[in-house]
Amino acid sequence: MIRKKYLVGWGERMNIYYIGGSPCSGKSTVAELLAAKYDLYYFKVDDFLDKYTQMGAAKGYEICKKQTLMSAEEIWMREPSLQCREEIIFYKEIFAFIWEDLEKLKADNVITEGAAFLPELMKRFRITKDRYVSMTPSKEFQVLYYSKREWVPYVLAGCIDQEKAFSNWMDRDALFAVEVQKQCMEQNYCSIINDGTIELEQLVNRVEGVFQLGK
Repeated sequence: MIRKKYLVGWGERMNIYYIGGSPCSGKSTVAELLAAKYDLYYFKVDDFLDKYTQMGAAKGYEICKKQTLMSAEEIWMREPSLQCREEIIFYKEIFAFIWEDLEKLKADNVITEGAAFLPELMKRFRITKDRYVSMTPSKEFQVLYYSKREWVPYVLAGCIDQEKAFSNWMDRDALFAVEVQKQCMEQNYCSIINDGTIELEQLVNRVEGVFQLGK
């Protein structure tokens, strides 16, 4: 869980750019392109989720510990709204671990992306509006995109009813996207909704504009 000692000084490192949101919105693609264009170090939170989950479980964090014990059937056959609530709690549990890793980076300029960067956490730690943007997909675009990913069947391999499991997964992510959009509105952060009609160049330009890169 987020510890009190991190409340002071978080967000003051002004050369980190954060992209939050939900899966299948183009976060990683935009981050990769901006990293290449502006020589930014790219820190992808998803690459470390297993490590953070184990760290949280070792500390006794409820959701982290629960995730290490659940089978695929237990994970994906839960009611989607419960999955969404626990996903939000999970990101709060591991947030300090992410920040610790960011603080260890030797790079001068960093771009990082991940669903863990919830708007309410960004606000809590004084991340300014020109350092954070949220990207979420429409549900239709999300389902279409995920259905094309070759690794999805492997994630659901342990489920008896994979069609229902996939539907629950998509419903969970759609609910998560709505929650992130709501938090962005409440915290006055930029929220980009990708419905598949926005060209990649336009997405990059919008994020680039929020971050005021190149100025």
